[in-house]
Amino acid sequence: MLTELETKLLGVMMMLIMFGMGASLTFRDFLIAFKKPKGVLIGLLCQYGIMPFLGYALAVILGLPPALAVGLILMGCMPGGTTSNIFTYFSKGVLALSIMMTSVSTLVAVVAVPALLELYSNLAGVSGAFKIPAENVAQVLVVLLVPTVLGMLLRKWNANIGAVVELMGGFLGVVVILFLIGSWVPRNYQLLLSTPWPVYFAAIGLGVIGMLLGYWLARLLRQDNNRSRTISLETGIQNGPLAVLIVTLTFTGTMQQEVLLIPVLYSLFIVITSSLVTYFYRGRSEREALARDQAKIGTMIGASPAAA
Repeated sequence: MLTELETKLLGVMMMLIMFGMGASLTFRDFLIAFKKPKGVLIGLLCQYGIMPFLGYALAVILGLPPALAVGLILMGCMPGGTTSNIFTYFSKGVLALSIMMTSVSTLVAVVAVPALLELYSNLAGVSGAFKIPAENVAQVLVVLLVPTVLGMLLRKWNANIGAVVELMGGFLGVVVILFLIGSWVPRNYQLLLSTPWPVYFAAIGLGVIGMLLGYWLARLLRQDNNRSRTISLETGIQNGPLAVLIVTLTFTGTMQQEVLLIPVLYSLFIVITSSLVTYFYRGRSEREALARDQAKIGTMIGASPAAA
């Protein structure tokens, strides 16, 4: 489990991350998103349609005990993480779409996450002491909206400072994940060595399968390759630090350690799998861009004799 100091540090870091995310937005961004909402709506469908059901389905199929099941379902219900914006940037995806998807999913989370967590926890048979109260989740999310709004106001007041804070917030998301891994894993390595393979499959599969389903749903709904890859990353990369914070504020002792296992494993492996997927997506983007350039050159050469 996390110590009291680590829990407080995690809370402060989450505030700073949400402040940074808010600094990436302007009120005009939301107006633009509402005028052309298809990409964001597809992202929300993936985020709160695919991922919570996937968490529930994996918990049931793998026969996970209540503590692990609730940790997995919680991870599936989380909004997108700010680290997805970094991976989208390096994959040459549509960064503006990624940022809007992260922001809108975080705002919608205040209502969606408690409702979906309650629904899928009941369907999975999670009850009693292992059940996370919906009101606890809602309170945490509402509190985190405050620094988000303050970040937006900072961006409106001074765009340059807002841009710097935005960049810091994104990288702080990676720092938080590394902090969780560095503080939790050394104390619990015996637990990790004795953890059975279905738990690792659940923690890794949630992100990887989520990316795959997000990509193909976006393609099915007529998004181009680049936007589909962006939606894919945004779908699979959940806000792991937020899930860890909710667990640490809800459970204590041995129970906290058991529920934390999948969120921490997910946060560890999502960095690895997202890096591999980003490398693959970047290669595809570069090949597509090269093909477009060659097609333009071919058209220009073909048109030259006619012009002459």
